[in-house]
Amino acid sequence: QVQLVESGGGLVQAGGSLTLSCVASGIIFSINAMSWYRQAPGKQRELVATITSRGTTNYADSVKGRFTISRDNAKKTVYLQMNSLKPEDTAVYYCNAPWGGHDYWGQGTQVTVSS
Repeated sequence: QVQLVESGGGLVQAGGSLTLSCVASGIIFSINAMSWYRQAPGKQRELVATITSRGTTNYADSVKGRFTISRDNAKKTVYLQMNSLKPEDTAVYYCNAPWGGHDYWGQGTQVTVSS
């Protein structure tokens, strides 16, 4: 059974930082690409960042230079370091793992950035 459990969200002032974590189980984590998505109220879910099994990263233009995705294969954990947060970063952040032809999602963690 695949499970993704996010943590680390919260309320932060603009300009602040947060680090999100996502612990995976039920997949061979080391060979799997992992992604972070977010969904703001009234908007579609959007891709924030992806990291491949080899560590290659890709970011949405809106977060380039501010967010960093990383992974620890031994801990089966993917991280999203978020710096210089803006009110428009407010959203529920979801961890994503494609596995066995399916997309798996965590329960989401709320990030709220106050101005």
